[in-house]
Amino acid sequence: MVHSTIRIPKSNPFLVFSSAVFTLLLSLSAWSSELVIEITQGVDNPVPIAVVPFQWSGDSALNEDVAQVVDADLERSGQFKSLKRSLMLSFPYQKEDIYFRDWSYLATEYLIIGQVLPTDDGGYQVDYQLFDVQRQESVAGARFTGGKNDLRALAHSVSDAVYEALTGLKGAFRTRIAYVAADKKVNPSYYKLLVADADGYNAKEILKSNQPIMSPSWSRDASKLAYVSFETNRPAIYVQDITTGKRERIKSFKGINGAPAWSPDGSKLAIVLSKDGNAEIYVLDLTTNRLTRVTKHYGIDTEPSWSVDGKNILFTSDRGGKPQIYQVTLDSGWVERLTFEGDYNARGSLTHDGRFLVLVSRHDSQFHIAVQDLQRGTMSLLTQTSLDESPSVAPNGSMVIYSTQDGGRDILAAVSIDGKVKFNIPANEGVVREPAWSPYLN
Repeated sequence: MVHSTIRIPKSNPFLVFSSAVFTLLLSLSAWSSELVIEITQGVDNPVPIAVVPFQWSGDSALNEDVAQVVDADLERSGQFKSLKRSLMLSFPYQKEDIYFRDWSYLATEYLIIGQVLPTDDGGYQVDYQLFDVQRQESVAGARFTGGKNDLRALAHSVSDAVYEALTGLKGAFRTRIAYVAADKKVNPSYYKLLVADADGYNAKEILKSNQPIMSPSWSRDASKLAYVSFETNRPAIYVQDITTGKRERIKSFKGINGAPAWSPDGSKLAIVLSKDGNAEIYVLDLTTNRLTRVTKHYGIDTEPSWSVDGKNILFTSDRGGKPQIYQVTLDSGWVERLTFEGDYNARGSLTHDGRFLVLVSRHDSQFHIAVQDLQRGTMSLLTQTSLDESPSVAPNGSMVIYSTQDGGRDILAAVSIDGKVKFNIPANEGVVREPAWSPYLN
């Protein structure tokens, strides 16, 4: 079998423009450094798998259990049901040690084994193999290498590879999420912008401020975040490198400066400005610093997001009397309405294939995450909770992360694009808001 080698490198959107409303909403949030995954719903018949503890060949103990990370990733997807270690009859790490009859007896369909080895530069090498128990043969395998701080990332790479081998869909476990937190118990005037692994681990503080922070948006290469900060007592848009911490305030105007959204090629930002008297969509070229107005209407235009090919911008507008999602073609300026079902549809974004429009939709006076099939024109509700907002789609289009409430407490949650898999992501302490799922990491 050929092994591949991969090196891991070192509420209402129309209230978005009111500083008072921003402060009110975010004051309900709470401080957080780590998130916790709580699976609430999976598919009816998850695939039985077993992830055997990976053999470690180093001198000292590892600070991460690679197999446990892989196990948790796959289980969290809702597509798989993992065998508990206490039920395993053996712990093989190479094919010669596998007794397939034992795993078949335990009703396991797929078996994952592997090894972790130290590298000369102080990092790690992780080898894995995926076996079809019934056929008694390997169906996938790879080698991943990384630095001394990359062990969890290497485990997520294994999870991505296994997930793709078994589902045909690229995995998104080795991605990140950004979110905003605050805590009245610690300090009612402090807000944090945080970045964590997709499973909630390794939370890193990007920015702390005594004024609200919101609308984080990832650059195409997942190296930067654009966001809105009120640190000057008025909304301004910043771009910050999440590794170095270097940040830059982009063009700022009187009135609204909000809702930044990176173009697919990373060269532009779609933003909302009211410098000409009304909230409109603009595009800022980050290379030339040229600002281009995209929409021209007396209604409020906000919440821009890009089409997959970068030729169109989706946005929310009340130009028809109620908030609905529209699309403008950048070359021609042609505007098309995309949503018609219901009297409130907002915060639209497309899946990676451009087929599904994920949005917030109001039904029976409650705000839910919904998805509209743009080929069939049908809309389906993905959530049943009462106040769901800020949806962000995983880069493989399989899951949507969003803000919601649980027992009166603001938390993050995720739901699959078909609504079959759901899990909550509360903070260890307090609550969190404004999630943004990163693109794939380089």
